[in-house]
Amino acid sequence: MSIKVKFWGVRGSIPCPGPKTMKYGGNTACIEIRFPEINRLIIIDAGSGLRELGNFMMANDFKNGPINTDIFLTHTHWDHIMGFPFFTPIYVPGSTLRVYGPVSFEGDTLEKVVGGQLTYRYFPVRQAELAAQIEYFDLKEGEIDLGDGITVTAKYLNHPLLCLGYRIAWRGKTVCTAYDTEPFRNVFCTDPEDPSYDEGMASEGELVAQEQNNVLEQFFSGVDLLVHDSQYTQEEYLAKFLGWGHSSFEHAVATAERAGVKALALFHHDPMRSDDQIDSLSKKYCVRAGEGDTEIFFAREGAEREI
Repeated sequence: MSIKVKFWGVRGSIPCPGPKTMKYGGNTACIEIRFPEINRLIIIDAGSGLRELGNFMMANDFKNGPINTDIFLTHTHWDHIMGFPFFTPIYVPGSTLRVYGPVSFEGDTLEKVVGGQLTYRYFPVRQAELAAQIEYFDLKEGEIDLGDGITVTAKYLNHPLLCLGYRIAWRGKTVCTAYDTEPFRNVFCTDPEDPSYDEGMASEGELVAQEQNNVLEQFFSGVDLLVHDSQYTQEEYLAKFLGWGHSSFEHAVATAERAGVKALALFHHDPMRSDDQIDSLSKKYCVRAGEGDTEIFFAREGAEREI
């Protein structure tokens, strides 16, 4: 019994095709999680990588019957939903799609946010014209039973927009996603020389941040595969990107090791990061199977893992 994971998009922010990204890929987030023994498929995120996954499903799955799958969106920033209008199964009669994602703070439903891309203002096809049966589910933290023994647990992450990590479990195997997130940190002033400094608030802020970081580590404790945000080096993060909602390699590696993760996929690559740069970073951060307690590798478009 196994779970097969395939990366169809590994980039953050915006697709970046070209000669400098051919090895690791230029498509934005999309992960296929397949359960071959029970013929089930879960998709995490609908970035630009979803287009090629849809083409693959039509060429391979459709011949065995109508497409029937669950799509879990981590959040609705555009790089995580832009592939949806190009996902061929939504145009095929008989397809059944269940789309899950967090409710945004703006009050719009998930259907309105995702389906809103399918208007004549942005696209030549309207959502009302789609042939597939599509249901939308607004998610909060909690566990979902998908049947056949599959459970999906959702956990809020730390990102400028409400964002969820997912822990997928089936017959003792676990895959977890935690990207578009950065470490929780004290948001109160910690400089005693600053006029706004309050010792009590500074202390409380530090305690809350540490508690939330501990909760997130517990969320992916012991998983077989963790797909974690790692857009920056620690130096880049501290110099320019605090508060942008993304993590450093150093943070991802340290938390995965503390949590007893078996394999860590460094994910959500910066669109400016070239293949050569990632190869260089691999020599510094990656540990292969058998070399340490946590195997560490950079996610690559088209790569597959079986757990």
